[in-house]
Formats: sequence, C-alpha cells, structure tokens
Amino acid sequence: MNILVIGSGGREHAIIHALKRSPQVGKLWCAPGNAGIAQDAECVSISADNQLELLAFAKQNKIDLTMIGPEAPLVDGLADRFRQEGLRVVGPTKTAARLEGSKSFAKEFMHKYGIPTARYEVIPNLQKGTYQLQHWMGRSVVKADGLAAGKGVKVCESQAEAKDFLYELMGKEIYGAAGSTVIIEECLDGEEATILAFCDGKTLVPMPASQDHKRLLEGDRGPNTGGMGAYAPAPVVTPDILKIVEKTVFQPFLKGIKAEGFDYRGIIYFGLMLTKSGPQVLEFNVRFGDPETQVVLPLLDSDFVSILKAVADQTLSPEMVVWKDAASICVVMASAGYPGTIEKGKPIQGLDAVPKGVHVYHAGTAMASGQMVTQGGRVLGITAVDAHLSKAREKVYAGADKITWDGVMYRKDIGYRALEAVQ
Repeated sequence: MNILVIGSGGREHAIIHALKRSPQVGKLWCAPGNAGIAQDAECVSISADNQLELLAFAKQNKIDLTMIGPEAPLVDGLADRFRQEGLRVVGPTKTAARLEGSKSFAKEFMHKYGIPTARYEVIPNLQKGTYQLQHWMGRSVVKADGLAAGKGVKVCESQAEAKDFLYELMGKEIYGAAGSTVIIEECLDGEEATILAFCDGKTLVPMPASQDHKRLLEGDRGPNTGGMGAYAPAPVVTPDILKIVEKTVFQPFLKGIKAEGFDYRGIIYFGLMLTKSGPQVLEFNVRFGDPETQVVLPLLDSDFVSILKAVADQTLSPEMVVWKDAASICVVMASAGYPGTIEKGKPIQGLDAVPKGVHVYHAGTAMASGQMVTQGGRVLGITAVDAHLSKAREKVYAGADKITWDGVMYRKDIGYRALEAVQ
C-alpha cells in the first residue's frame, strides 16, 4: 500500500515507525516531515495546512491510506476534503474536530451526553469575563477556547491570577483568535491520565493508558509545556477505573457522536482527571497525543495498517487490537529556552551512539551542511520498551545520556510517579 502521513513532529515519526513494521506497506511518504523522519519515509515539502497540494499529491501518487497527525488540519476540514474525493483517510471531519477546536463546544457536548467533567463557564469577552470572575474564588483553570498548541491553559491559584491570564488571552491576545472566547472551570484534584482510542464511529477500542509530564522541570515544577515525557501503561488507571471510564465516558461519547451525526473515523484522546468522586474528562483531542503516541504505539502487537484501514472503512473490532505485556517510556529532549524563545541550528552529537533497542523519534530537527541540527523547542523523543518500567527507564536514560547539543535539556525523573505507585 501507498501510505501518506501528514505532520512533522515526534508523533508522526512514531506513527511512521509503527507503520513500517507492517508487511502491507509499499511506499511511505510524510508531508512535510523532518530530518529524522526522512530516514524512515520519503518527505514531501507540502505544509500540513495546504489542502489542495496534499490532495493533488495523494491522487497523483495513488495513496491508499492517509493518516492525519496534527489537530489544525483536522479542524480545518482536511479529512472531509479527502473523503469527498473518495480517498481513504484516518481523521474525523471538521464538524467532529470541533471537540478539540473549541473547548466550549466540547464542554457543551460533555454536558449534553452526561460525560463527567468540571463545572465551567464560557467567557465571551473581557468585560463580561471580569464580572464573571467575581464568582470564582480560590483556584480555577482558565483556557483559551481555540487551538493554542497546548499552551493556552493556566491553573490559577487566585482570582487575581485568573484575571491577569484572562487579560493576557483577551486583552493582549497572546494566542490570537484562539483566545477570543475563554472558558473558566473548577480546578479538579487528582492524578491526570490519558486514554487514546481507535474509533470508527461505531466501535471504540482503547489503547493502554498513559501519563505525560507537562511541566518543564523535575518534580513537576515550572511552566506547562507540550509534554516533557510520558510512560505507559499508567498504573494509576486500574482495571476497575477503566471499567468506570468505559461506562461513564466511552459509551456516552459513542452515543453522542451518533446522535450528533458526527463522522468520527480516527483517534480520540480522552484527557482524564482521576478524582475522589471518579474519573472526569478534562479535554478531548481528536488525534494522537504527543508524546503519548511515542510510548503507546511501541506497545502495539497487531498490524497497525490493518487497524487504520478498519477505522477508515468502519470495520473496527476489539479483536484486531492486541498489546504487548510490557512498559514503555519516552524522555523529551528540548532546546534551552523552551517553552519560550529558543535558538535553532545547534548541531546534535551522539545519535549514532544510542544503544540498540532505544528509539529516537525526531520532533524538531533539520539538516544543515550534512549535520543534524535543532529546529524546534522539543527536538527529540527517546523511547525504550521493556517488560518492567524500571528497566525501560534505565534503557531510555542510557540512550538520552549519549545525545547532546549546546543548551540541551531534559528531565531526569520521567516515570517517577509510576515507579512510586508500583513499589
């Protein structure tokens, strides 16, 4: 099969890595890809938001299956355009993608279909928001309604902090139109976890639960990032908790997308908070998470292409999806200054010294004068798999410690929560 993956980050590299294990793959392309992805697939210099060129490429090269990685093309309706042309594509339609593209839309969906979530209010403008905040004492979470690359969210410890962030979003417009509407919600206490699932619109098949480390610094301190590492399976999601999630989240979600007439053939990401009163949904993402993909897909023991075809063709069944009895961990290596301003073009050393069995997923790399260099905030995701998480952790740091560049930074404590939980 001719397969096209759309995107350019560590998530897409992990997807390509999983696809390459399938005997069904003939030719594999990635648009636009990156310097590391180019070692595993043919990269095409077409931006993920250029629908017309992507469509023309898919037709010209007789693409049998397209996997859309990032959220923005889905929210912009790329899957719709491919399906209208009779192409097999994995990704929900523009209407269904609003579940990630608008946090207020997602909240209304949850409320309508009885999916447990935090109490919230929609803030339509700065003036009304200043008034609404008077009713929110103590801790709260303020979120830009639209897409802000995972950065438009702040846990606010006081009313004053919430007011300041509201002004940043709506007054200063630091995330542009994404903050033209804002939501404020109660701050839930508990452990966060992620459950990704394959969904063909009728059947939902979950993947192993994972946990990522959003904070920049060790001990889960510092600013929020796109994710500094992850591990799976997350021991905090016990079989009993998973049963509750199936009943209170998965089943109402399927009922809701059917009732709304959403064409949902893709990946659904449930961001959960495991509270004392039960699991609550923090957010939906309408695609694979990053860096969760880098730990979940290496645990897949089934043919990835067969699963994606079944998702696109609405023939998915739980028996098709088998997982290894193992643990996986990913450490993200980032540029100095991330998640703020960073310098690019730093030569990367040690990639050829990484031990066998440790995967290096490229997120923000480029080639310059024959040398691999940094090109983004999150540069590499180093992943290892073993029967036990502690052993996988030893492997992953043995790999990360071989790689360096000027200003490299990464957390040395990824997975500590899971290891504490199993001790």
